[in-house]
Amino acid sequence: MIRFRLKELVAEKEFQEGRNITYEEISRKTGIHRTTLSRIANIKGYVTNTDVLDKLCAYFGVNTNEVAEYIEEPQGAEEEFSSEK
Repeated sequence: MIRFRLKELVAEKEFQEGRNITYEEISRKTGIHRTTLSRIANIKGYVTNTDVLDKLCAYFGVNTNEVAEYIEEPQGAEEEFSSEK
């Protein structure tokens, strides 16, 4: 499963800049809808596209591996996923 690190990136940027950063601000500066940002941050397994990843990388000044990471599914989760096909 891919896990997005949006909350961590926001927290790091807030610490570095000494101010609060809202999803509304990120939305204005990236063109990514605020609800998409909220879904990325809060919905486990949310699916997005490379355009969104590109914009997040540019905004935070990081590579894709810092925006998202691969988390191995626990045993049994793969069976559930494969039976959904």
